[in-house]
Amino acid sequence: MKSKVWLSSPHMGGNELKYIEEAFDTNWIAPLGPNVDGFEKDLEIFLNENVKVAALSTGTAALHLALIECDVNPGDEVICQSMTFSASANPIAYLGATPVFIDSEKDTWNMCPAALQEAIEDRIAKGKKPKAIIVVNLYGMPAKMDEILAIAAKYNIPLIEDAAESLGSKYKGKACGTFGTFGILSFNGNKIITTSGGGALICHSQADKDQAVFLSTQARDNAPHYQHSHIGYNYRMSNISAGIGRGQMEVLNERIEGRRKMHDFYAEICKNMDGIELFSEPDSDFYSNHWLSVITIDESKSLKTREDLRLAFLKENIESRPIWKPMHLQPVFKDAPYYGGKVAEDLFGNSLCLPSGSNLSDDERERIAEVMIEVFSNKKKYSVSQ
Repeated sequence: MKSKVWLSSPHMGGNELKYIEEAFDTNWIAPLGPNVDGFEKDLEIFLNENVKVAALSTGTAALHLALIECDVNPGDEVICQSMTFSASANPIAYLGATPVFIDSEKDTWNMCPAALQEAIEDRIAKGKKPKAIIVVNLYGMPAKMDEILAIAAKYNIPLIEDAAESLGSKYKGKACGTFGTFGILSFNGNKIITTSGGGALICHSQADKDQAVFLSTQARDNAPHYQHSHIGYNYRMSNISAGIGRGQMEVLNERIEGRRKMHDFYAEICKNMDGIELFSEPDSDFYSNHWLSVITIDESKSLKTREDLRLAFLKENIESRPIWKPMHLQPVFKDAPYYGGKVAEDLFGNSLCLPSGSNLSDDERERIAEVMIEVFSNKKKYSVSQ
């Protein structure tokens, strides 16, 4: 069998071991230590927006803490983008609150501002003003932040920016993850950089960060004995994981460039294929890290479906996958309110995530290209040296 071509595999830089060995040498193994402090500082410098970062065990944990800091309680409602991974919505349910899902718009595939405003006005009319809004930068693409922020401000609702997929992306030159009251990052194994598992909460004040760290370390009160006045969580990132993150930060800009080059690679392949559209920035206001490159297939023009391509890749041991199934179509959220049309639903039916790792070899790219060319009936021989 041919070797596996992964959708998005970890790409180590080499210096991760240096930081891990320092942790072992100094016996800083617990969920605190110089690597945690250093990783947080590295992220704050990279984001360059005078923010404070709390390194946590997962991006989901960061979102959970953000909702707690936004005072979300049982019976409350939280607006959430429907086109996203379930981790964006699950923490709402952790707190006993109800998600209110919003359709996408066609330019960025992210939260539709018009549907957002409609939802807020309708929920207020029903006596249920939402406690928070969760917007997601899908596959690295920034959302229409100016419009969404204006609506959030108009109704005085805190915005949480799920930037789990968009570290290194920018909207009008400003780093994704820094727009909302809180921002969320993920360092899962398939993300643009990884700490094996991990995440971070981006805050705009030291007080908010301190509260996140307090809650993430079991909410222990300042006392000589173990005393707790709040429910806490075991959510802090370990010093070992943070060491991996410090090494990864040294190559982050290279990883962003590598992902963007994969997007350019697909643009070259797709430019002469009928009915194939590559998910790209709508204009110069948007700068995507292109964490994953995605295509939409118009069957009426291509005469092929998303499944035709996915199965052809599978036959050649190349990983691809459909895009996120919208949350309002998920059985677990079947009773949740939804606002908008069928943009997210239609995209789900016709779009495919392509192998996008910054560590793909020339041979692997040629294998990908040959499958796509064969499926879409373009018999031209492709070489990555072209």
